[in-house]
Amino acid sequence: MSDKAYKGVLVGSRTDIGRLRDHNEDSLLAKAPVYVVADGMGGHAAGEVASELAVKAFEEANIEGADENALKRAVAEANAAIYKGALEGAGRAGMGTTLTALVIEEDRGLIAQVGDSRAYVMQDGTLRQATRDHSLMEELVAAGHITEEEALVHPNRSVITRALGLDRFVMPDTYEIRLHVGDRILLCSDGLSTMLDDESIESILQDNPDPQAAADALVEAANIAGGFDNITVIVLNINQIDSRSADKQKRHLIRNTVSFALAFVLLITLAVGGVYVYARNSAFLIEENGYVALYSGIPGEVLGVELKWLEKTTNIYVSALSDTAAHELKTGIQTGSLDKAEQMIREYERQK
Repeated sequence: MSDKAYKGVLVGSRTDIGRLRDHNEDSLLAKAPVYVVADGMGGHAAGEVASELAVKAFEEANIEGADENALKRAVAEANAAIYKGALEGAGRAGMGTTLTALVIEEDRGLIAQVGDSRAYVMQDGTLRQATRDHSLMEELVAAGHITEEEALVHPNRSVITRALGLDRFVMPDTYEIRLHVGDRILLCSDGLSTMLDDESIESILQDNPDPQAAADALVEAANIAGGFDNITVIVLNINQIDSRSADKQKRHLIRNTVSFALAFVLLITLAVGGVYVYARNSAFLIEENGYVALYSGIPGEVLGVELKWLEKTTNIYVSALSDTAAHELKTGIQTGSLDKAEQMIREYERQK
């Protein structure tokens, strides 16, 4: 990795046990161009193991730029390490961790998120949340059942709907942000965001231009507000962007335009016959009437046509599976082949 590509990023970080916990289950990584916050769960000798395994997986991934596929592979490797570790006695069964990871390359930032650790972006002095929590509160707010203010004090505000390590398969949400000189980025565990509202976080960042001073001030403010959980923050200042990035962005735009045109032509060609062949060699699992059903084909429609064929309906209740599995089964989990689908069904049967 070239230091020159990241010399314009100044970083401050801090992790703190908080006021009420007796150990710290959070972990962080701040090694350009990768920045990670992981908030472990599962209790002593479990949550911290899970978050450390996640961070270690990202260190070993050697991500060198804003490559979404590489970022997703690192998340998958982190999830596999935690899941395997629990089975083999590293930590214990049921341990897991949230994860929010950022990769910076010139004027681009890529974020991968699982759980309720957050990424914020401050531009022109205004703070906005760049990620969406995988939490019960986020779903209730989105559905209009409670307000954002009520979510802050709800007794179930710590319940998350997705985490690394709890299932064999997990997918992160990914986000891309365009960076400018003067921008600031904050990654944090919920030990910060549940103690301080966005306006308070924004004010502290405005009052502390130095990233390490800002990280320290945020942690101190969260502790003063109660410090109910471990608190971890990474603050990044974008002070310089490689001048070549503007020309590179233009080249990317031209390549993307050409790629889009080619992809459109290819899509039409596939619609004639290729999609059907692909569907016949694919499989997916989905919830039907409360049970796990196995289909060959692909979920949804292609050009208004359904390309799916029921193979069997299992006797596995979706409600007996993990929250993550149940959530993903609502829209369908593509497995790539019937053999892999049968492997997942056997795994679900062991979870009943």
